[in-house]
Amino acid sequence: MAYLPKDPNMLLSVINTALRDRFPSLEALCDDYDIDREELEQKLAAINCRYDEKQNRFF
Repeated sequence: MAYLPKDPNMLLSVINTALRDRFPSLEALCDDYDIDREELEQKLAAINCRYDEKQNRFF
């Protein structure tokens, strides 16, 4: 995750854009970008965002 934004709000924007435009699921995004899903979800949980599988985005 070294190349992703450190700021959680910027991270949220980058991840949601990638989910919307390129990936059918969070799992696919994490696999392609070689991201630890748990670490990503923890970083976004710090700003009270959770992944919604049905909508394929963080809220």
